[in-house]
Amino acid sequence: MKNLEFKEDEILDIIGMGRIGVDLNANEVNRPLKETMTFTKSVGGSPANLAVGAARLGLKTGFIGRVSDDQHGEYILNYFKDNNIDISNIKKDNTSVNGLAFTEIRDPSNCDIIMYRDNVADLKIDPKEINEEYIKNSNVLLISGTALSKSPSREAVLLAVEYARKNNTVVAFDIDYRPYSWVSKEETAIYYNILAEKSDIIIGTREEFNKIEYLLMPENNDDSVTAQKWINKNAKIVVVKHGEDGSIAYTNDGEKFIGGIYPAEVVNTFGAGDSYAAAFLYSLIKGNSLDECLKYGSAAAAIVISKHTCSEAMPTVVEIKEYIKNHSIKVMSDNNEQ
Repeated sequence: MKNLEFKEDEILDIIGMGRIGVDLNANEVNRPLKETMTFTKSVGGSPANLAVGAARLGLKTGFIGRVSDDQHGEYILNYFKDNNIDISNIKKDNTSVNGLAFTEIRDPSNCDIIMYRDNVADLKIDPKEINEEYIKNSNVLLISGTALSKSPSREAVLLAVEYARKNNTVVAFDIDYRPYSWVSKEETAIYYNILAEKSDIIIGTREEFNKIEYLLMPENNDDSVTAQKWINKNAKIVVVKHGEDGSIAYTNDGEKFIGGIYPAEVVNTFGAGDSYAAAFLYSLIKGNSLDECLKYGSAAAAIVISKHTCSEAMPTVVEIKEYIKNHSIKVMSDNNEQ
């Protein structure tokens, strides 16, 4: 792809920014949440999971955000430190709480989450806290879409993106649409459009791209039309995920790559997209072909959905390579375009 270059010898490979909280994952399966009595705690939130995934793969990883100034916040910071994630740009906040997510697993195809997101610390990050030098010294700034859902977080995100663009740091946008975060479809589309226009890499499901296109292309389900819209702005790579039907990557030099899926014994689907994005970006930063990047993403997702938690399940490079070696990928037909 044209004009997508990673800087050499940067202090960090990737910085995550956005939602960060605590997951409480049901230990009992095949039952609703109201009957679940015990849970396993882990760090959660899409960009937090992605940061853990990147660090597990050996990338030099940092994070920009806020956590509550209490034991939940301390738990997150300690977990990040244990996973070699730089926490120098995470601020403690004594006026808010960390988000909590309770998960249930009725069966692998029927999983649900109850989120508690009132007065959460991660949405209170202030533009004054954004350190241009920190972003300058990273190869990639990864933005999660939910960080745009409220002020002052949305202004902090947009400033961080401007610093990245000014300093040739690649902007990756993980759409991460969560309906409970937004007031309306119109608000979602407006702010997602603003960020997508400034992003070098955009990753999302077909349904998530539909949220961006709600105002201007509400009837579109053609991946190539979606990709071309953002390539005409600034994007170098657009990845559209179709769940069990694989994924498609488009580049700004007109290439298209169809990614398949690896078999997995599904326990739950939480964290699949986060592990996919972490492994895809890892492979891209390491200079692999887009075919290889799609394989890494798919293998990482298959590994995570076969386990109980999200962040704890993020694989290493060795695990991904072994999975690719020992499993056959199923490449879907090119049937996702009108």
